[in-house]
Amino acid sequence: MEIRTHNCIGSSFDDFLKEEGIYEECEATAIKRVIAWQLQNYMDSCHVSKTEIAKRMGTSRSFVDKILDAKNTSITLSTILKVGKIVGKPVRFDFGESEATCAA
Repeated sequence: MEIRTHNCIGSSFDDFLKEEGIYEECEATAIKRVIAWQLQNYMDSCHVSKTEIAKRMGTSRSFVDKILDAKNTSITLSTILKVGKIVGKPVRFDFGESEATCAA
């Protein structure tokens, strides 16, 4: 009996997104979904309203709605840091490893 191993054929999903020119857009949406999910999860588990979150952030309830909108990727670093502070989680940014060391 012959045992076959599966070798990867083709490119990764990330490579596909890059080829399509939508990698950065998809990555931004994924990051924003995590931020929105973490804030919503905090609000649900701690029974905190949007109005209270807005008060803690020094902003409006409609702005909190924009933060919670996973499709809206327009969010500033300052806002991300405020959300991190509210949910009690550190915010870390990392460019990670790269094949290229110099951008052209």
